Amino acid sequence: MNPNDSSLSRRHFLRGAGVALGLPWLESIRAWGATDAAAGSGAPRRTAVMFMGNGVNPHHWGAENSATGMVFKDSLRPLEPLKDKILVFQGLWNPSTVEGNPPGGHFPKMNLLAGLKVKQTTTDIEVGITMDQLIARELGNLTPVQSLVLGTEPPGYSNEDGFTSTYSGHISWSTPTTPAPKEIYPQQAFDQLFEDGSKRKRDKSLLDLVGGDAQSLKKFLSKRDVLKMDEYLTSVRELEQRIERAEQFSQKETGGKGWQPTVKAATFPRPAAGIPASPEEHMNLMLDILVLAFQMDRTRVATLMLNNDLSGMNFGYLGGIKGGLHELSHHSNDPSRMAMYQKANEYHMKLWARALTKMKETNEGERSLLDNSMIMFCSSLYDGNAHDSRQLPIILAGGGGGTIRGGRLLDYSKDPNRKLCRLHMSLMERMGVRMDHFGDADTAFSELA
Repeated sequence: MNPNDSSLSRRHFLRGAGVALGLPWLESIRAWGATDAAAGSGAPRRTAVMFMGNGVNPHHWGAENSATGMVFKDSLRPLEPLKDKILVFQGLWNPSTVEGNPPGGHFPKMNLLAGLKVKQTTTDIEVGITMDQLIARELGNLTPVQSLVLGTEPPGYSNEDGFTSTYSGHISWSTPTTPAPKEIYPQQAFDQLFEDGSKRKRDKSLLDLVGGDAQSLKKFLSKRDVLKMDEYLTSVRELEQRIERAEQFSQKETGGKGWQPTVKAATFPRPAAGIPASPEEHMNLMLDILVLAFQMDRTRVATLMLNNDLSGMNFGYLGGIKGGLHELSHHSNDPSRMAMYQKANEYHMKLWARALTKMKETNEGERSLLDNSMIMFCSSLYDGNAHDSRQLPIILAGGGGGTIRGGRLLDYSKDPNRKLCRLHMSLMERMGVRMDHFGDADTAFSELA
């Protein structure tokens, strides 16, 4: 194995019996191919969407402009160290969720990434192809995993107001009538990053399997790259161990059944090693798996539902919170319940900030992994208590390969063409996917740079 050989590039893997472990960015190895590179950088661009169910507390969400720059409101304070990498949007919406006053409080709003009207039905569901899946169609052949679709809760199977609750469990749709399969089991999501198509024994660490190949490669690396490789392999092993501990804890504390979401999916595969007992560990594991997937270039597009819309996820372990997330969102302006809802909002920002910090600290040459990425955080409601979607809580982190300038509040409240799909078009264009129109929009925003 010689990294100067024309056959070896950043696309190559450390291989072992049944596994293929992608390489991080290394200065000693030939850079990304010109067809993959973002302008001015050797690394590709990535895009991801993070979703939080049940809206936000509008009294403390967002940011304000001041003489000294953008000032975060309380809910976004955990993002303060990353402010220069953050764009906060105000006023964006999907008109179809409001026009004609459609029935249903939550389900008609689950078109965040498509923009088209959610079909009122309990059988032949329809939303529209989402922007992440259009990117995956275009770029999926460049990576082993076309797109990574993750979550922590299975979709529900009930009906309300003429809608099926299937809508509340999906933000990614591969066709207008087909939601993209969502992986909620950390072990299976993790395995997607490393399998090479053959079967391997599960009683060995990945590092045991690729150790020989890693040692051979180190002979050709600079001292700095050897340290980077060691840090990378250590992070992979730590993630393995956390998944193992989470599953062991789940089996021990729940009699082998694991933590169970409030609604079981009738057709969702359920492996023996299940879901972590702690929702906090579950969400952090999925965030880390997503970051690792981008670092390895295993995929360049991903979505993660930290919880479903209508989720009853309970955050009692934070202290001072009673009741599930959906129940808290309907606080009826009761000060005590609003405080608990606010605490849950801030907690989601803390989890996201932790993942973004890891990306910021991952060097890819001229830029960091965060600088080369575009990570959107969103919910399908603004005021969860009122089911209000006349504007949506949208935040964008990352630099898009040098094409996005953060540290700003972009207020479109008075723009008659304030469609969220215009932002989607802007992100798709930066990923190399250009369209005359998408969803209900026909022009991209020009203010991101």
